[in-house]
Amino acid sequence: MSKKKILLVDDEPALTRMLRLNLEQTGRYEVREENRGADALRAAREFRPDLIFLDVMMPDMGGDEIAEQLKQDPELSKIKYAFLTAIVTKRETGAGAAQISGEIFIAKPVKRDELLAAVQELLGE
Repeated sequence: MSKKKILLVDDEPALTRMLRLNLEQTGRYEVREENRGADALRAAREFRPDLIFLDVMMPDMGGDEIAEQLKQDPELSKIKYAFLTAIVTKRETGAGAAQISGEIFIAKPVKRDELLAAVQELLGE
């Protein structure tokens, strides 16, 4: 069974490192980190992830901008994505992922179990 690929895009290197380690420890995922929003599309083209986690607010390019460009690019439009954010609270999203205006959001801080449950749901595992 080949590993699913996940791209983590967040301007906090400590967060992407922790999420990557949590995902890789399962043995089921190959994970790449990007800490600049502007590098996310290039990384998506090179890495061809099955799923991208996007931080909503980053200094150079926000997750919403990246998501819009993903949708408009025929090569990348099939990639699933979800937003990581501190803008919404755990109370608003519950335990795990929640849909807000048709988009999937996961509230920070993200716990390991929540992350893995969201990945399984998003990838249909």
